[in-house]
Amino acid sequence: MRINCLFRLITCLLVAVICQIPSNVSASTRKKYPGGKCYIWRYTLKDKQGSSYSIEHPGRWLSHKAVERRKRQGISVDSTDLPVSAKYLRQIENSLSQRQQGEKRSKAEWVIVGTSRWNNTVLVRSNDTTLLKHLATLDCITQSQCVWTSPDSIDRYVKHTYHETFNPWDSIKGVTYGNGKDQLEMLQGQRLHNIGLRGKGMTIAVLDGGFQNVNVIPAFTQTNIAGSKDFVYPNSPFFYQETDHGTKVLSAMAANVPNVLIGTAPEARYWLLRCEDQQTEQPVEEDYWAMAAEFADSAGVDIISSSLGYNDYDSVPDYYHQRDLDGQTALISRTASMLAKKGIILVNSAGNSGMGPWKKISFPADANDILTVGAVNMVKKNAPFSGVGPTQDGRVKPDVMALGSPASLISGRGSIIRDMGTSFSTPLVAGLVACLWQALPEKTALEIIELVRQTGSNAKDPDNIFGYGIPNFWRAYMIGKVEK
Repeated sequence: MRINCLFRLITCLLVAVICQIPSNVSASTRKKYPGGKCYIWRYTLKDKQGSSYSIEHPGRWLSHKAVERRKRQGISVDSTDLPVSAKYLRQIENSLSQRQQGEKRSKAEWVIVGTSRWNNTVLVRSNDTTLLKHLATLDCITQSQCVWTSPDSIDRYVKHTYHETFNPWDSIKGVTYGNGKDQLEMLQGQRLHNIGLRGKGMTIAVLDGGFQNVNVIPAFTQTNIAGSKDFVYPNSPFFYQETDHGTKVLSAMAANVPNVLIGTAPEARYWLLRCEDQQTEQPVEEDYWAMAAEFADSAGVDIISSSLGYNDYDSVPDYYHQRDLDGQTALISRTASMLAKKGIILVNSAGNSGMGPWKKISFPADANDILTVGAVNMVKKNAPFSGVGPTQDGRVKPDVMALGSPASLISGRGSIIRDMGTSFSTPLVAGLVACLWQALPEKTALEIIELVRQTGSNAKDPDNIFGYGIPNFWRAYMIGKVEK
């Protein structure tokens, strides 16, 4: 009898749970990868001959804002800025088509996924490795590498609901910044806000893996979102239903809900760029990141906030070693090292490997001329998970620290949460960099980066755990005004 009652209770509970599952989701959380086995190869082109563009007329492929950002900082457009050669792209396309037809490969499919002008590379995807290997023999190609192999299965799509209002306990009566008070004041950011420096006129690109429900969560309805773009191939049909990691990152800067959460740059303009594939972890994500960074440049952004980092890939053991942390070996780090030379400030997370076997910062946190951000706790002590330096060539890393153990954020469900990671200390700094640069528009990217470093609490004796310390953005502003 007791067993029968228990059985009926369990059955009722199971029925209740099943009834709550959306109709578009099966009981299984995985499905076979659509389209069967396929691959993406990266090809490096030998030069940019045959390009239909010239550096004398950058307005043909760069926005007016991107051109003006360079002019303001005395930066010239150079050959790296030119799009890849259209002549070589046609050669690749013709070679693939001819090879496919000549050998009657009726089931062979291919597509050019994207290009990187700064790295002069092309990504090609196909289900036929013979076609991909053939491309490597073309005289316009100097290097080739397989950077992605399709997984056997992927997660099924699940729709994530959200709260239309905050919970009563999310609001802190009488505290304007709400749950964001401590993380802002640790950096003296409230003093910039008090004189009207809240990021207005600055554009920040957020490079991440997903921005779950940003389009519908009420807290973001007033956020100035310039646009969004997906660089992961194939593009997600549910852009705003991917991971909420980017939602949380964005909230640290863009939230503007008094007594609940106000971010570090609530009046800035934002581009939401998806370049992290949640289904796998493979080298092609460095290419996606580079494509997103180049798009951000062409769109005229001032700052990139990136809470992404790589050092280990699926089924590719020992792809990187710590000796590669030189800012140039990894494609993603090489790309990141170019940003300041384009007039953009990259603020990137140090990574959360501090307690694991890797321990050090990840790629592209090793890049030159960026702000790599580690995490501290509420008493300003280094979070043990925060990746450490130095770089292989002896540079101090991380650069600065901010609250990330934990930080207060808005989740993809639309509620206040506290989450841990350098992913969340990073946007706190990025937002205040926007506020600082708003006040000092005559400064170059490199000059703003140096201002932030020199006002760190550890600037007199920087080390490879705490970097230059916790920056004081009010002091940076005061020094910058004197230097004008």
